[in-house]
Amino acid sequence: MAPIIPLAMMPEGKDSKIISINAGKCLISRLRSMGFIENTLLKVKKGVNGSLIVSINGCDYALGMGMATKIMVQEYSA
Repeated sequence: MAPIIPLAMMPEGKDSKIISINAGKCLISRLRSMGFIENTLLKVKKGVNGSLIVSINGCDYALGMGMATKIMVQEYSA
């Protein structure tokens, strides 16, 4: 079983599954409204200048590293 790590540490091009979000109520609510929900699959597309571009449910989002460190993921292989 793959280890659980912060999204900020996930290498580019890897598929992962959201395990948990370790943040305050406001940030959790904001991320959930964007589709960042436990057990949802996402893919890290690119890391650019201190931020990540991730694809989730067919949409691309740019996340700052601070936000990405609060999202705990596990590498996913189908």
